[in-house]
Amino acid sequence: MRSLLGDYLLQRLQQDIDGTLQLRLFRCLRNAIIDGVLAPKTRLPASRDLAKEIKVSRNTVLSAYEQLQAQGYVDARTGQGTWVTDKLPESFLVKAENSNAPIQEKKSQQSYSLSQRGSYLIGYSAASPYQWGAFVPGAPDVTEFPHHIFSKIQTRLSREPEITRLIYSNAGGCLELRQELAEYLKIARSVQCDADQIIITEGTHQAIDLVSRTLSDIGDEVWIEDPAYWGARNILRINGVNLRSLPVDQEGIIPDLDPKVPPKLIFVTPSHQYPLGSHLSLERRKQLIAIARQHKSWIVEDDYDSEFRFSGQPYPSLQGLEPDSPVIYMGTFSKTIYPALRIGYLVVPKKLFSPLRIVASELYRGGHLIDQKALAEFIREGHYEAHIRRMRLLYSKRHAFLINLIHRHLGEDFLHEYNTAAGLHLILKLPSSSDDVLIASNALDQGIKVRALSQYYTKHYSTRQKGLLLGFACVSEQEILVAFGVLLKCLRDNGIHTLN
Repeated sequence: MRSLLGDYLLQRLQQDIDGTLQLRLFRCLRNAIIDGVLAPKTRLPASRDLAKEIKVSRNTVLSAYEQLQAQGYVDARTGQGTWVTDKLPESFLVKAENSNAPIQEKKSQQSYSLSQRGSYLIGYSAASPYQWGAFVPGAPDVTEFPHHIFSKIQTRLSREPEITRLIYSNAGGCLELRQELAEYLKIARSVQCDADQIIITEGTHQAIDLVSRTLSDIGDEVWIEDPAYWGARNILRINGVNLRSLPVDQEGIIPDLDPKVPPKLIFVTPSHQYPLGSHLSLERRKQLIAIARQHKSWIVEDDYDSEFRFSGQPYPSLQGLEPDSPVIYMGTFSKTIYPALRIGYLVVPKKLFSPLRIVASELYRGGHLIDQKALAEFIREGHYEAHIRRMRLLYSKRHAFLINLIHRHLGEDFLHEYNTAAGLHLILKLPSSSDDVLIASNALDQGIKVRALSQYYTKHYSTRQKGLLLGFACVSEQEILVAFGVLLKCLRDNGIHTLN
């Protein structure tokens, strides 16, 4: 079997066509040493073996090796082979530096440009490099997941995997997982569905991309909440739709009952508005469904963290409010299990299942079927429900602890009026005159990872509120206490009065 060095030399010898074969081989080997392909103290292949690999005579290889040794690039050790030297010859380094200068200068003069939509997306990018710690919004406590149980299921399935788990999927995902999800959603979220209405995705972002690409065209009107999740907004932006941001109050999104331009898609978070936390009222739900039916629009219901409600009755899904509703229900396991699992799902009306499944197969070539099957068994055996119950209790305690700190050190006015006992974050309300972006930046300098509420609004929205998103789920009460103390200092340093 040919080595990687053999492949490298065969490619370079085709490009270097000047001079004798011996000289060309020497240059290729020398460049491999200088470029780091052959690191210092690397042993070169035996001359006979290399000659066989690249189909030249052994004498050609020996001559190239001798020239490398003469110029100080390799050492030949009797009985131990030929080795790249620790340090390269200084004369070559100077020469290489001079010879590369025109190339580097030419490269620096070349200009590269992104597409307009690529530049547009980067201009609005907001993904944080910090995804763990106090107070990262929306981060679950991944250390509390029963990994030992899940890994046993994965290991068992991986020992002798079915062929269908190892090839591309065009069926909308693992059938067993779709069946378990259908049963779970009927009970837990009052979603009206069967397995043949569920499409497994690699998380919410892919689900939004799939829906927007398949059900809208460039320039179509799409409604979205304001403020809203930046990730959804950016995916819609890059797909070329015309975003219309509608404000949110204590009853959720405020729809336009007589729109001049009807929406093709309406994106909402009814059970727990992101990021403010309000619940979409029954009247608003009926209004949205009526608008969608009238204009042949589709409502996309993002139910991202409804499992974690700490008091009162859980709100049923918008999708299950009316029979045959024009609602696409979207869910994810990123909050209930862990984000890197990359498993989410769509529940779609039956007439949309086939086209969305085909588009998903064409765009994404679905996979991770062993993980999907493992998750199906994890749910079927009752581990998922038990994990949700346990995490709901844990997050409830952390939520109450953080609320108590805010009451004690800042006062009730700093709790946003839409905050509910639910989810994985809450809003710390700040005075309208404060600079929440600067405060968040100062907090980050101190290791506290909060996000500014004002950045979740569209840029043209004049009444954006000031505040901080505080994620409490992934940190212990002791860590919350320490981090909150640092945050209080940041608030005081920015002129905000605290109680103590």
